[in-house]
Amino acid sequence: MDTPYYVHPSAYVDAPCDIGEGTKIWHFSHLMANCKIGRGCILGQNVHVASGVVIGNNVKIQNNVSLYTGVVIEDDVFLGPSCVLTNITNPRSEIVRRHLYEKTLIRKGASIGANATIVCGTTVGRFAFIAAGAVVTKDVPAYALMMGVPARQTGWMSRHGYRLGKTSEQGTLVCPVSGLRYQEQVQGVLICLDQEEDAPLPRKNEAA
Repeated sequence: MDTPYYVHPSAYVDAPCDIGEGTKIWHFSHLMANCKIGRGCILGQNVHVASGVVIGNNVKIQNNVSLYTGVVIEDDVFLGPSCVLTNITNPRSEIVRRHLYEKTLIRKGASIGANATIVCGTTVGRFAFIAAGAVVTKDVPAYALMMGVPARQTGWMSRHGYRLGKTSEQGTLVCPVSGLRYQEQVQGVLICLDQEEDAPLPRKNEAA
């Protein structure tokens, strides 16, 4: 029977799974029963999705990423190669702690760099950017640029994925590519002045 999504012959999809239209699942990936994947997603080579994981629409998951029970990925998220998302703070091989799985939430539009680690129980805010190799141990604000071990905020990123710098206009940050303006409302809270977070990016900016 034809399906509205693509599964490479080497991949395994356990039934039942909820997979959206246009999603592509590539070589040697394994989706366990009762996971949910949205529309237009791409799962690269050797991706593991455990039972109960929820993935939104238009999510890009690069090679060698494992998503364990308790992970929730919202729309338009990018997960870089070999990034790590955990679900137990204090694992022991001898002790079963499935009832203690912690939720890890990656919010809309966030990017997780290659080999970064997101410790369980944390939330990565909308459009945040986690640098390659960073280790996130606490919640991340929307639009924050996080680097290092442990990860610390070193700046702000635009929705287009460019570092924001100040202009002459008081307190306003401007994306160097799209021209969208951002402003820190209170300490640690950035908003976009020109674009609603839930709205798709303007078509004229897609090539940026």
